[in-house]
Amino acid sequence: MPSSPPWSVLPPETGNLLRPYLPHVVDDVLGTIAAEVPSYARPIEGRFGENLRLGVEVALTRFLELPGTSAPALGADRAVYVRLGAGELVEGRTLTALLTAYRIGARVAYRHFTALARGSGVTAEQLLPLGEAIFVYVDELSAASAEGYAAEQSARAGERDRLRRELAGLLLSGRADARLIGETAAAAGWTLPAAVAVITVPPGNAEGLGTSLGVGALVATHGGRSVAVVPADSAAQSSWRALLTTALAGRYAVVGPARPWQQAPDSMRLAQLADRVAGPDREGSALWISDNVVPLLLGGDPGLIEELAACRLAPLSAVRPATRERLADTLLAWLSHRGERGRVALTLHIHPQTVGYRLGQLRTLFGADLDDPDIRFELELTLRARRLTWR
Repeated sequence: MPSSPPWSVLPPETGNLLRPYLPHVVDDVLGTIAAEVPSYARPIEGRFGENLRLGVEVALTRFLELPGTSAPALGADRAVYVRLGAGELVEGRTLTALLTAYRIGARVAYRHFTALARGSGVTAEQLLPLGEAIFVYVDELSAASAEGYAAEQSARAGERDRLRRELAGLLLSGRADARLIGETAAAAGWTLPAAVAVITVPPGNAEGLGTSLGVGALVATHGGRSVAVVPADSAAQSSWRALLTTALAGRYAVVGPARPWQQAPDSMRLAQLADRVAGPDREGSALWISDNVVPLLLGGDPGLIEELAACRLAPLSAVRPATRERLADTLLAWLSHRGERGRVALTLHIHPQTVGYRLGQLRTLFGADLDDPDIRFELELTLRARRLTWR
């Protein structure tokens, strides 16, 4: 069985005895709060004063209805204190100020009530539960206001998240004007940086992405992928990259290049392109566009590389597959080292004479093409693309 509240043992006539002095007690409570709580150290007037006086009056009036009953501390009046808690956040104050005001109010009211009750002949034994009743009552007030404060925080967080998703969409659309983006950023509490980078993450890898990246990231869904727009600090590029690498550890993601925020769609487009080129089976750490520009260029359209290979590498089709691979490796090494046989031999771990033998085969197959700089460029491009692997 739940225990009876402490005010249930107070004499029922306590409320009637103290009620005539209520205006004086309210004034003293308000004056003491203004003197002792820095956040409330201003004239008790205007909307602020009205709300504070209403809270004190409703609290003390309700309390004086409780002696001799087992009624809950707060009935319909609880909504007043829920709103007061929410109002503290709206006004930019912490909940601490309001809870301190409640404790001060309890102390002042207790001092007045005990003095008045004893002056009216109430015995000390009868007054013993009064202190407990007041402070239990204040705990109930505090709980109601804490609930209101938390609810307002949650509502604001939800609205902030909605605005941040909206802002991400505006930045990535490439169609919103700067004024709208600036207004949305201000409403979302996000400072527009000079440059941003767009990160794309497969849906299965996106859980907790916002938490990992921190409050500086705008996380949203775009084109079936989770994306994040993050500030790109060019003045501290190495530390920015290190922090981002840590945040993305163990999660496959593609980090687009840093671009002015007006060009965020370009960063996203390149990240999405790299994601397609890298393939669906890629796992592990983040893939940085800035580290993979050449692979991105070579792998951006495999069909074009295949067309070039069909043309430029056609002479290799005349030899057996095993020989074909050895000759392709030798040709790439020869092109890379500008014909220096010694370096080609070191690269392939073969004897220089073997290099000479293979080059003779290549001369037979390709003929004068090996002397044409444009064709040599296309051959090297094609051979590098064939052995392309993403880091």
